[in-house]
Amino acid sequence: MGEAAMKTLIKKGAEASLYLADWHGKRVVIKARLPKSYRPKQLDQTIRRYRTVHEPQLMHEAKRAGVATPTVFLVDVENGEITMEYIQGKQIKQLLDAASPTERCRLCVEVGGLIGALHSHGLVHGDLTTSNMILTDEGRIFFVDFGLGDRSGELEAQGVDLHLFRRALQSTHFQVADECFHAVLKGYGAARGADAAAAVLEKIREIEKRGRYVAERQQEA
Repeated sequence: MGEAAMKTLIKKGAEASLYLADWHGKRVVIKARLPKSYRPKQLDQTIRRYRTVHEPQLMHEAKRAGVATPTVFLVDVENGEITMEYIQGKQIKQLLDAASPTERCRLCVEVGGLIGALHSHGLVHGDLTTSNMILTDEGRIFFVDFGLGDRSGELEAQGVDLHLFRRALQSTHFQVADECFHAVLKGYGAARGADAAAAVLEKIREIEKRGRYVAERQQEA
């Protein structure tokens, strides 16, 4: 299919690196999972191959659930690379703090609805942060980076997904975190229904209690 030209590193993460490139006249992002020297070679290859195949599958299933994700153009299993559409827009991370209360609420309600759509279709994102959500100039919110995602309809997995998002809001948007998460739950409830949303919210509370208990035991030790 041809090599991408003019690769530019835009993000180096623990799990993979992202490159901006030109590929057959298209502006694309190449996600490259590089070998990890600390893992046995065969195990490392197995993990990289699995995640390289698994992530595009989840992105496709998310689309079917009504959640916008980048179009995948090429999956290079041997080299651990995914070539996908570059989404032009701004991360929700860049928008929330400066937005008006009305706009912030609207964005978070929409985000909550999209998370609810994923969970309703048995998908968990695995790394819900406002950095992994992009608002385009056309007003669509795209979810990106499904590298830690999975197929699961279990209440525990859904609770963890939202719990980690709440933690991400508290870390990155601490001044408006409670306001934002309340709006996220509103959108989530609208997407999933009151009973399902209440069950997940109760699971989040349970997860938070577990975390506090562990922290208290560590302090006592």
